[in-house]
Amino acid sequence: MRPRYLSVLALLFTLLLTGVGCRNGNSIPGASVVEAQQSSVAEATVPLPNRDGSFRFAVLGDFGTGERVQYQLAEQMAALHKKFKYDFVMLVGDNLYGSERPQDFQKKFELPYKPLLDAGVKFYASLGNHDAREQRYYKPFNMEGQLYYTFNPKPDIRFFALESTYPVPEQIQWVEKELKASTSDWKIVFFHHPLYSSGDRHGSDVRLRDVLEPLFLKYNVSIVLTGHDHFYERVKPQKGIAYFVVGSGGQLRAGNIDRQSGLTAKGFDTDLAFMAAEIVGDQMYFNAISRTGQIVDSGVLTRRKPTS
Repeated sequence: MRPRYLSVLALLFTLLLTGVGCRNGNSIPGASVVEAQQSSVAEATVPLPNRDGSFRFAVLGDFGTGERVQYQLAEQMAALHKKFKYDFVMLVGDNLYGSERPQDFQKKFELPYKPLLDAGVKFYASLGNHDAREQRYYKPFNMEGQLYYTFNPKPDIRFFALESTYPVPEQIQWVEKELKASTSDWKIVFFHHPLYSSGDRHGSDVRLRDVLEPLFLKYNVSIVLTGHDHFYERVKPQKGIAYFVVGSGGQLRAGNIDRQSGLTAKGFDTDLAFMAAEIVGDQMYFNAISRTGQIVDSGVLTRRKPTS
């Protein structure tokens, strides 16, 4: 048994060195509408174009600990903003862990992201399972008292924030109505619980997927942003939709990505990370950036177009 055990270890070590666990992959049949030029360990990083007139934003989730590592990742977000002037941050839930007193909002949100707030960057929150629903009244989260809401920073781009802990029928009816009514080219949805995830701890929320995915397909959603699993993962496009898990803004579940799930296009579960993105016409460029400033994933996606 021992020689066989050693050979298995050697194989695993070889896979780690060659990056097979982070391999790129094509989607299931019919998913070629979303195209990606994706970087691997051996490939060059796809830079953010930083073009005049483009739309730039960041994505952050599962962050509100108040611990040193959260502040360090926030410093990377501020450093990026000096050269890449994004105007918005989408929060995919678990915005505060533990108590939610005024001093906690200060320690876990206002202080770490003060440089961004002072620069006029607007944060748009969705709520996670650790968040009190009263957070919707907290002004810097720009929820305006709503558990789910929509906004369009540009006529051709519309975001939809959902409350995925308690997806009541009224919300599902609302999101279908709003998706149907939107004429924006880009429809981007963000919420906490991932429809697709390789997390050993949580993984894909199949019940939520059964409800939401048909609507996303029918009404031409291009990007879905989630958290909950405490790592970064870009999922292989599913039926033409690009899914991201950005749940390592302050909490990390090291080594939690199941590399055998078949879902992962690129994963990073060894440190904290956030995502920056830029929409230029029909393309969205993205970089995932770690607590130490390393670009751990990058690429460019093409938006879905109506099949009709």
